[in-house]
Amino acid sequence: MVFIMTSLQMTPSLRKILFADAATSAACCLLLSFCAGILAPLLGLSDVLLRVAGLSLLPFAAFVAYLATSGSSSRAAVWAVILCNAVWVIDSLLLLVGGWAQPTFLGYAFVAAQALVVGIFAELEFIALRRISALA
Repeated sequence: MVFIMTSLQMTPSLRKILFADAATSAACCLLLSFCAGILAPLLGLSDVLLRVAGLSLLPFAAFVAYLATSGSSSRAAVWAVILCNAVWVIDSLLLLVGGWAQPTFLGYAFVAAQALVVGIFAELEFIALRRISALA
């Protein structure tokens, strides 16, 4: 666990990935929070679910943006972002197969697409972190 707590110098590639993650999280936050009433019938998902999901992205997007703008950070902070992204993907997939909601076709496509994007961010962040570790 010692390696996780150590500091790391942000590389340009990790910084860009984190900025993109923060920007898409913030955009999704705004979309889900302010358009939940419009999206709910189209997606077959509850407007409360959409608003809560959207609002939960606000602190995440702020934290990721903070990391992207810092000169250095702890490995634990980047791992926290990766793990939060992984949990989001798992929760999205569970929403689709768990029977808690009855999404429309568009709802399935929306949830699957955003889970795919978040999964890609998690993978890119993981790869960037491994490259930094290999250089150290």
